[in-house]
Amino acid sequence: MNPTYFLFLIYIIVCTLIITYWAAKRSKTTNRFYIAAGSLTGFQNGMAIAGDFISAASFLGIVGMVAIRGYDGFLYSIGFLVSYLVVLFLIAEPIHRQGKYSLGDVICSRFPSGKMRLIMAFCTFIISILYIIPQLVASGFLLRLLLEINYSVSVIVIGGLMTIYVVVGGMIATSWVQIVKTVLLMSGTFLLTLIVFSHFNWDVSKLIEEVKTGTPLGENFFLPGNLFDNPLEFLSLQLALVLGTAGLPHILIRLFTVSNTYEVRRSLISATWIIGIFYIMTLALGLGTVAFLGYDSLMALDPTGNLAAPLLAKAVGGDFLLAFVSAIAFTTIVAVVAGLVISATTAFAHDIFHHIVKKGKSTEKEQLRAARWSALGIGLISTLFALRLETINVTFLVSMTFIVAASSIFPVLLLTFYWKRFTQVGVIMGLLSGLVASLLFVMLGPHIMNPQDGWIRGEAVFSLYNPGIITIPIGFVGAYLGTILSRRQSQSIAEFNEFYIQSQSGIASRGEKKWKA
Repeated sequence: MNPTYFLFLIYIIVCTLIITYWAAKRSKTTNRFYIAAGSLTGFQNGMAIAGDFISAASFLGIVGMVAIRGYDGFLYSIGFLVSYLVVLFLIAEPIHRQGKYSLGDVICSRFPSGKMRLIMAFCTFIISILYIIPQLVASGFLLRLLLEINYSVSVIVIGGLMTIYVVVGGMIATSWVQIVKTVLLMSGTFLLTLIVFSHFNWDVSKLIEEVKTGTPLGENFFLPGNLFDNPLEFLSLQLALVLGTAGLPHILIRLFTVSNTYEVRRSLISATWIIGIFYIMTLALGLGTVAFLGYDSLMALDPTGNLAAPLLAKAVGGDFLLAFVSAIAFTTIVAVVAGLVISATTAFAHDIFHHIVKKGKSTEKEQLRAARWSALGIGLISTLFALRLETINVTFLVSMTFIVAASSIFPVLLLTFYWKRFTQVGVIMGLLSGLVASLLFVMLGPHIMNPQDGWIRGEAVFSLYNPGIITIPIGFVGAYLGTILSRRQSQSIAEFNEFYIQSQSGIASRGEKKWKA
């Protein structure tokens, strides 16, 4: 075990636990536990959103994708960045105004019903678990690589830490862990980028020439077609990434952690800048990997490319810089997983326990106890899944998460805010059709059915790896058919107008301001 790596990781763990201890003293109410009492500033929340959004798959995967696939690897990250424009312009402010703790609150602000809460909570739970598992599996491999400890021990350590953060510190601890992660991530990638450019005397043309000689793609490295030879696959992937972000519960509930819509806008604008700069730096790191390591060396050490950033760090800065970058990757995983756990926890404890089981009559103490037990259960379930999936490639779960979110939650949120004819039946049909179609098409696709290394050894029934181009319209069509086949509208025009004005402006139709505290 390398002592430098070990000390860096221990330092990170101690720092995050101190944050959690500090947050625990401030998480005595549900308002603080679920949404940090709306106490974050827009910039702080923007950093937390970036920390929540940039996963290990982005940090480790995109650098490797650029190094191996060139131009197409960078295209992969474009969807992540553009997705925030959809959130910013279409749903961010209405969600903040109509919700309190969860997406169930948002839907029920127009369609108050226990059934609505239950289905939305179920979708939130499924999406969170789907996203947590690959993060935990990746963390197991990372710790095993760095510290040479058993995979199972690695997963249990990470699973235990994320559970402690949420159970003890709630949203306050989660937010500050994500903020710390963003500072470390941006510092580390910025430092690596500077080192890469400094080796070429800040002359980008020299770096590009070195890349051309270091990859078998040559001139084609900077041209499209090295990853996405099927335009339909590329379009489908981008649709899932762009619209999926607008349906990810762990990102959307962060809009409740600020006090007003001005801070919501500041949150998303800050997050967009941070995420945009980060992805531009991953491009530089991908080029630097090829220039310093070379394609053949990278493939010999790690054919998946996921270790491109750590290997580049070691090449330009030795063990110390590698330990720093690995600590960043570790913090990245912990921060994202903690955000997912609190999202699932809120859905279960607030929507199901408080509103459905207790009919909205549980005490503050009961709600907090339910939330902490929920977080513990979710952490345990996720860890057990990750332990069982060590030998299975679970990277498809990341894309499935975006596809499910884009096909189920996004259509329902959009139509809830903007379609006056929309009904409760439409909500249910939209959520269920999008969810079922996403799971079904991924199961029938090459991620699962593959003659070489699929779970099912056989030709895929559906040829696209990312079926969003089919499943997203299915979610919308399900919502539309459910609505027009309903016997009557669930709301009068006057009721919808009041809801619409309130969601878009924060002002009730009667004229009084109803800014959400």
